[in-house]
Amino acid sequence: MSIKRDSISVGVAVGAAGAAFGAVAVASHFSVLQACLLSLLLFSGASQFALSTIMASGGNPWSAIVTGAFLGSRNGLYGIRMAGLLQNRGWRRVVAAQITIDESTGMAIAQENIEDSRIAFWYTGFGVYFFWNLFTLLGALGAKAIGNAAAWGLDVASPSIFVAVLWPRLRERKPQLIAAIAIIWALAITRIVPVGVPILTTVFIAIFAGWN
Repeated sequence: MSIKRDSISVGVAVGAAGAAFGAVAVASHFSVLQACLLSLLLFSGASQFALSTIMASGGNPWSAIVTGAFLGSRNGLYGIRMAGLLQNRGWRRVVAAQITIDESTGMAIAQENIEDSRIAFWYTGFGVYFFWNLFTLLGALGAKAIGNAAAWGLDVASPSIFVAVLWPRLRERKPQLIAAIAIIWALAITRIVPVGVPILTTVFIAIFAGWN
């Protein structure tokens, strides 16, 4: 029972952040329906924020898609780990793939036995999925109701949230150095390349650093 309770608690806490995405998406000139479809189908917070920000800035759709794909690629690596643990077949593999995210994977591997890991994975994954989509809808409707979202500062919420998520991870010298190089590089080329390309190219900096 404790595992289920903890998993659902994680779902509520993480899912509530969907309100921020819903508001940001509407501020970025997405419709309420488009914002909700992104959460239902893409279901990757960082990818969703990146895609909406790049599109709102007038970036190339392909830059937005590729950037979102790179940010979401870690879920594929999680999938490799979860496949052996869950042992799903058929349609269950498809469902499991959709809810394989940071939280569901983290809760699963934190358990002491396989059965508890599977319970934690499903409850956390479905919990986050349900509440993320619910709060996306509420956030989008709320932003639409207030009218000019930029006047409320919601147009800068996406990069602010992204930095807030990233900052706690920069505790060691190497990640700090990589982040500094990525920032300098992105700022240096911002005026000479299309919108979205600076963010996309910083991915290669991270990949190169990971190989060394």
